[in-house]
Amino acid sequence: MSTIARRRTRAALVLGMTTLLTMLVLAAVRHARAEATAPPRVRLAYFPNVTHAAAIVGVARGTFADALGDEGALEPKTFPAGPALIEALFAGEVDVGYVGPNPAINGYVKSKGEALRVIAGASSAGAQFVVRADANIAKPADLSGKTFATPQLGGTQDVALRLYVRRHGLDTADRGGTVTIQPAQPADIFTLFREGKIQGAWMAEPWVSRLVIEGGGRVFLDERDEWPDGRFVTTVVVARTEFLTQHPDLVRRLLEAHVDSIAFLNERPDKAQRVVNAEIARITTKALPDAVVASAFENTEFTTDPLPNTLQKAADSAFELGFLGTERPQLFGIWALQPLEAVVAARKNRVAAR
Repeated sequence: MSTIARRRTRAALVLGMTTLLTMLVLAAVRHARAEATAPPRVRLAYFPNVTHAAAIVGVARGTFADALGDEGALEPKTFPAGPALIEALFAGEVDVGYVGPNPAINGYVKSKGEALRVIAGASSAGAQFVVRADANIAKPADLSGKTFATPQLGGTQDVALRLYVRRHGLDTADRGGTVTIQPAQPADIFTLFREGKIQGAWMAEPWVSRLVIEGGGRVFLDERDEWPDGRFVTTVVVARTEFLTQHPDLVRRLLEAHVDSIAFLNERPDKAQRVVNAEIARITTKALPDAVVASAFENTEFTTDPLPNTLQKAADSAFELGFLGTERPQLFGIWALQPLEAVVAARKNRVAAR
């Protein structure tokens, strides 16, 4: 090949590479522009539990998606337990989540107050200690020598049971005591209960009603009896702090949908029960008996009130049991309730103007 031919070949190669590079750069720019103009995804997490019914009906009825409109794309995610949801929030895979008070507290403390904020309440009550009818348990002392279950070590119901045991002069086997507490997945707890391999469980709805109605158990303690006025926070709505800061308008829209969902649960309970059960069937592949859902609704209060004093008490209880390190947690910074207050006030004004 002549020198001129070689030069022409190199020039063609350079031109081709330059053209390819230009095309790649333009494609990257177009992709970046598309990402910048596309509505941000809103990853919303919750459990298929009745205590998370506000999230369930909000997703099923399109309330969240409608509230976001063109401003964001809803991406629902379901979790089996609170700690897994909080870890996903830490990893930036969840933006807003419905979760029990203790996982929320743990996440706040573990992140040194940085990772999350409580932006609303979702439910109160709906948690009970159910025992087998043949367990011969009539008083707290009868818990000795027996095995019980909770959904998650250090979770909301786990802390409640451990504290109850301790305050009645007993202790758990892991501390040298005579009461065994066995954390397990809710479905596994239900099976263990029915098979007689555990004598009871402290759980949230709908599992409480399932243990009683389907499992033949009886309520040994309704947790409402342990709290002033029978009210205590069971589910809160948390937001990843960075998401809350970057997208306050999306958070406001989500809260509007949340408040609407709470109103639907309270104003149309019969229809709400059908929606919740249909969604539980979709998520878990099995619907609940209608009597279980009705009982679970009866035992649960749906409210946007996060009941701050009870959240702090839950933190104090977890600290007392050694779950939150060596310094008693103060939750002053966990709250970001101004958006909720604005949404609730605006809703009241609209209702008053009708």
